Amino acid sequence: MKSIIFIALAIMSQLAKSQSASTGIFERNADIGNPKIKGSVLFDQKDQSYQITGGGYNIWFNRDEFHYAFSKIKGDFILTANVKLLGNGKDPHRKIGWMVRASEQEDAAQMSAVVHGDGLTGMQWRRMRGAYMRDPEDEIFPAKRNAEIIQLERSGKIFIMRIANPGEPLQEVGRTSMIEMPEEALAGLFVCSHNPDVKEEGMAWNVRIERTVPDTHDGYRDGVLSSRMEVMNVFDGKRKIIYEDAGRFEAPNWMPDGKRLLFNQEGSIYSIPVEGGIRGKLNTGFADRNNNDHLISFDGKMLGISHHLNGRPGGGSTVYVLPLTGGTPTLVTDSTPSYLHGWNPNNKEVVYTAQRISKSPAYNIYKKRIDGGAEVQLTFNNAGLADGPEFSPDGKYIYFNSTQSGTMQIWRMKPDGSGQEQITFSEHNNWFPHISPDGKWIVFISFPVTVAPGDHPFYKRVMLQLMPASGGAPRVIAYLYGGQGTINTPSWSPDSKHIAFVSNSK
Repeated sequence: MKSIIFIALAIMSQLAKSQSASTGIFERNADIGNPKIKGSVLFDQKDQSYQITGGGYNIWFNRDEFHYAFSKIKGDFILTANVKLLGNGKDPHRKIGWMVRASEQEDAAQMSAVVHGDGLTGMQWRRMRGAYMRDPEDEIFPAKRNAEIIQLERSGKIFIMRIANPGEPLQEVGRTSMIEMPEEALAGLFVCSHNPDVKEEGMAWNVRIERTVPDTHDGYRDGVLSSRMEVMNVFDGKRKIIYEDAGRFEAPNWMPDGKRLLFNQEGSIYSIPVEGGIRGKLNTGFADRNNNDHLISFDGKMLGISHHLNGRPGGGSTVYVLPLTGGTPTLVTDSTPSYLHGWNPNNKEVVYTAQRISKSPAYNIYKKRIDGGAEVQLTFNNAGLADGPEFSPDGKYIYFNSTQSGTMQIWRMKPDGSGQEQITFSEHNNWFPHISPDGKWIVFISFPVTVAPGDHPFYKRVMLQLMPASGGAPRVIAYLYGGQGTINTPSWSPDSKHIAFVSNSK
């Protein structure tokens, strides 16, 4: 009898694993409306992509037929994915996209962010159960064409659709509050063939469900959201989550061997394999209040950290260095607050941002040798903020972000502080420039205009952008919910092809 029970439990466990493997982050998948041809979902664990097939006469009038991968979600959220329909297709109005739905009933109230086979892209919705669908052209927002990146956000009673093609900022194409949607609803990806006798297939990747908090939420005081460690190929835009935790961790550095990532959590420094796995704690001696300003020297031998001293101004962030293998930290800055951001390629000097006049809003950039001597001031803001200094690998420039133009933009200067020049000119507030090890690229984080130029808070709708180090127009490489702690420190892989960063969700 025990053997039979054991076998039964093993079979049930295997079925559960199989179901999880087929649906990825979604709780389940199902055909809605009993289509003649049934659909399916296949999740590829290796690249975290989804292959979705579906039939169905349409998603229209007062009832729907399609295949759906979904979860129940309560409250506000953002749904984002790259999507495409595969093959030539039988009908130009075959569809793929995001859908939020009141229930699995075929006539349920719903909101869809849709890409059609002919490229038509727009919102469509059913206001209440059994009602006829509304066409995007019924509203003031016209339908767009040929978008790859689709985002659907719920904020209270309002639904917002945004779209983009790779490299572009998201563009809002519609919003409505005219839907009777319960607080807890279904949310997920769908495919509909628009022909009851045909099965169509679509793909989705970089699929993210991010449960959000109000913009008034203070990430320092109002509670912590869960954290996700992501790695990304900056040239094909594909992202992969390798580690998740219900608490806060921040600011990954890529280790010199390319096999592990370094990050801070709960005041300690940890490492984790690039493909995910068990984290290991680094010995930092007495330094047990480390923040997200930590980075590795160019020769791969030393680690710089910012450890908080009790009773010091500004929280007491103080710069130390220690062997990358672990050990007792050595003090570099005896004045606080000092936030470490860069090593000189000579491995003998660090650059950091610091406040040196008590109660002054001004933060400036300084450099100092790790073996002692006086710190050298490089910027001279009277009231603004200069932050995120980082040397280029050839040592010719220090890149940084500054509010001296009115918004937060990326700048660079020579190592002695001379020759300061602005290199980004956007409406967004741009922070933390990181230069690839081969010196060819810069990646940085952009905050929306709704965030004050001198602030980089937690839990906002942010972008990661990539631009040539020689100059040129930036392009968006990732849309995420994050901010503070996402990419505060250098996070390039040694081969200059990947970055690591942190995103958040409630």
